Amino acid sequence: MAVVLAALFAPWLAPYQEAQFVGGVWDPPSAVTWLGTDNDGRDMLTRLMFGTRTTVSIALAATLVAVGLGATLGLVAAAAGGWVDALLSRCVDIVLAIPVLISALMVLSVLGTSTPVLISTIGLLESTRVYFVARAVARSVNVNPYVSVARLRGEGLAWIMMREILPNALPPLIAETGLRFCFIFLFIASLSFLGLGVQPPTADLGSMVRENAQAINFGLYAPLYPAGAIAVLTVGINLIVDWMLAANARPAGTADL
Repeated sequence: MAVVLAALFAPWLAPYQEAQFVGGVWDPPSAVTWLGTDNDGRDMLTRLMFGTRTTVSIALAATLVAVGLGATLGLVAAAAGGWVDALLSRCVDIVLAIPVLISALMVLSVLGTSTPVLISTIGLLESTRVYFVARAVARSVNVNPYVSVARLRGEGLAWIMMREILPNALPPLIAETGLRFCFIFLFIASLSFLGLGVQPPTADLGSMVRENAQAINFGLYAPLYPAGAIAVLTVGINLIVDWMLAANARPAGTADL
């Protein structure tokens, strides 16, 4: 939580500007630069706060796109069935036939690496994973008697999806959202490490690892700071999602002992 708060309020909490030069190359930690400087003499703590802010923002936006698109199509496929289900599933299979990383590299190489392109590309590719989870959960809910009763009452497809299927499919979808955020977060860091993510001078955790990787040869810790932030955020998000699921699964009227 502290890492997320520091990232959210980075423009006000950071001691320097994002791309401000404050010292030499890979200066050690001091009273002026608490975590030292990076490969260009910029404050590592400042870059870390802004980099976390950038990576988390893009990952969150891409996750919302992936979950929104994938869950919607999965619910439609399960509720409608028939040729709609078959058509949507075959289209998703075609996208999944190519590894996600290769697909992302091809698209980003052609369209560039701007933030909207990153969010759209990653969100679209990851929505295929959400689609199959949402479809499987919705199909298991769709066979329940209350869904059949709703159809006999003459309720439309949208009403059945939103009022009958979705509320009963939320716990698995919440878990998938947290898991998908972690995968997207690591995916963005991987693309930045390869040079196809967020471009300099904008700070990004993956690009910070790549830019400072050579510091390891000199026994310096510069690349370990962004790598540690990636690990802490990934584990933290998983713990938060697990806590939310446990809270929702707790019977009404019970309290923590």
